[in-house]
Amino acid sequence: MPIALKAPSRLRVALLESEPVRAQGFLSLFQNHPRIEFVVFDLPGLLADREFSLALVGLHGDHLTPALLGTIRGLRSDLRLIVMGPAADDEAILAAIGAGAKAYLEASATRAQVEQAIEIVNQGSIWAPRRVLSLFVDRVTRPVARPPTPTSIQFTVREREVLKLLVAARSNREIAVQLGIGERTVKAHVAKLMRKVGVENRIALSIHAVTHAIVTKSPE
Repeated sequence: MPIALKAPSRLRVALLESEPVRAQGFLSLFQNHPRIEFVVFDLPGLLADREFSLALVGLHGDHLTPALLGTIRGLRSDLRLIVMGPAADDEAILAAIGAGAKAYLEASATRAQVEQAIEIVNQGSIWAPRRVLSLFVDRVTRPVARPPTPTSIQFTVREREVLKLLVAARSNREIAVQLGIGERTVKAHVAKLMRKVGVENRIALSIHAVTHAIVTKSPE
């Protein structure tokens, strides 16, 4: 009697893509795929829907920056993120991985490359060039000074305003316009905030702010 082989379960991947043409392209490209299905989301929908454990994030729009990846990870730690963006150097890829991405794909990636990245991330691994993974391991295992505890840090009202907009993935210019201050002043606030919490970049600052509940990400 022949043994029936169970078909592999279908992978449903949330797609957060700011460019409608690219989003439609993904849907068309994978429309008849036997294993992978894309479902388009906006940010509030992605954060609210707990059914999906995989998401592909397009880093093309003004607000879809690595800082936003940290925000998503802070609010949905169960979500495995695959990033697709422009051709990037090692530092840009490291920034995305440091913000919580499990894979980085260039915008020119083929369907086969997207498939492979999804399968690898779904299995719990990271998709990135070997040289980048080696650099990432070297940096995360490098001894660093212990940052101050969250309870010992005091923030001014203005610092919290800047931090909230930073977590919302606003640029320095956007923060300056919204708060009615100079862009140079915004940079000074961000630099001071990084020193206060003991981090080296804006991405880590955003992650720290969300994970330690210093600010709350509003569903914009």
